Amino acid sequence: MGSVEDTATGGDHRRRRRVLFFPLPFQGHINPMFQLAGVLHSRGFAITVFHTHFNAPDASRHPDYHFVPVPDDDGGTPTPGDGGAPPAADTLHVTLERVLAVNRACEAPFRELLAALLEQRRDEVACLVADAHLLTLLDVARELGVPTLVLRTGSAACFRIFMAFPMLCDMGYQPARESELDLPVRELPPYRVRDLLSTSAAGHAVMSEVISRLVKAVATSSGLILNTFDALESAELASLRRDLPAAVQVFDVGPLHKLSPSPATSTSLLRQDRRCLDWLDTQAPASVLYVSFGSLASMSATDIAEAAWGIADSDVPFLWVLRPAIVPGSGAGAPPLPDGFLAAVDGRGVVVGWAPQEEVLEHAAVGAFWTHCGWNSTVEAVCAGVPMLCRPWFGDQMGNARYVADAWRVGVELDGEIERGKVAEAVAAMVMDGGTRRRARELGKRAAESVAGGASGVNVDKLASHIMAL
Repeated sequence: MGSVEDTATGGDHRRRRRVLFFPLPFQGHINPMFQLAGVLHSRGFAITVFHTHFNAPDASRHPDYHFVPVPDDDGGTPTPGDGGAPPAADTLHVTLERVLAVNRACEAPFRELLAALLEQRRDEVACLVADAHLLTLLDVARELGVPTLVLRTGSAACFRIFMAFPMLCDMGYQPARESELDLPVRELPPYRVRDLLSTSAAGHAVMSEVISRLVKAVATSSGLILNTFDALESAELASLRRDLPAAVQVFDVGPLHKLSPSPATSTSLLRQDRRCLDWLDTQAPASVLYVSFGSLASMSATDIAEAAWGIADSDVPFLWVLRPAIVPGSGAGAPPLPDGFLAAVDGRGVVVGWAPQEEVLEHAAVGAFWTHCGWNSTVEAVCAGVPMLCRPWFGDQMGNARYVADAWRVGVELDGEIERGKVAEAVAAMVMDGGTRRRARELGKRAAESVAGGASGVNVDKLASHIMAL
């Protein structure tokens, strides 16, 4: 796979082509955006990153990139986790409100900053790659004559739901009714109604608006970039290529964390405790349960206590990520663990505030992953060949868990409320489940093949050529 730098300079002494990026300012969206930037930078493109002040990336970790901060004062729009412990549907509602607020707040300053950059470097600029949620900013770029590409940080299957959302509403699947949650969505197997994106009744209009804008962002762009790969979602990718406008090329270039030279540590918003890797070195192969519920999910103190005692009662060694403020109102310190828990598990487990997840999942000692099933975590576990215990919270996580448990059969879902007896049984069974582990390792091998001279590497080259032709 060659560099585009020679082509970009073209023999006529033009400066190399520059790709502009604008991530949505949440950890699960920042990571794949910077991984994609790393992939394209390694192919010779210059990189400029527009970003909000909220969750701003650390420019010192990316000395070769040009950073442009965009004011995003939205009048105090809340973020997930503010106030009391919100239900999952309310967490999604608040997140979607924040998405719309970012678009409103950034439109005018982004227009001004992009116009100023184009005055200086228009001949360099090849395109803007923006998060699919940033429709307003994609529109601004096109109005100023900059071609656009969209990065979707979720699965191809999830975007298939977005495209089908009007149908789902017409058929009565959305907004979901409590009595119908276990019904199959016959038009979109393997989903059940409960696996679709759901919010409160009050939040349905907001979700409809965000999904409509997201689909429009893709349909009016020059291409859709997905952090997935054909061996994982071949049917879903074929569906998107069939249903999207012919002018929108689809580039499945995942798993991005395997293709990018930039480690996840370079974009982590929380400090990673790397001492846990030393502890893993002392554990037996495939013996440790790794637990992490991602960067946005909120838990009640009761959930934490039931999870803790379930882990303790499983008798399985564990590494548990409990990020600060995962329990709303608990402050910035470590979340409260139940009295007696640390004494009960002394020497058998480690609790940290944040971990280098990619390295943890690749460690030989890790035998299972209790996860919220965010797409990044799901793909990282798939690539590592680690079976998953799924406890989704909101958004696309329920659909991801459905694929893990029922389509790929590389994990099981922990249904309902978190209860210590159910947790202990599920954890012990998952660590001992040889059949699920074999399937997980086989899927991991297919992911590795996609990277090592496979379809994903070819698609990166196609994406680079596509950008050069814009």
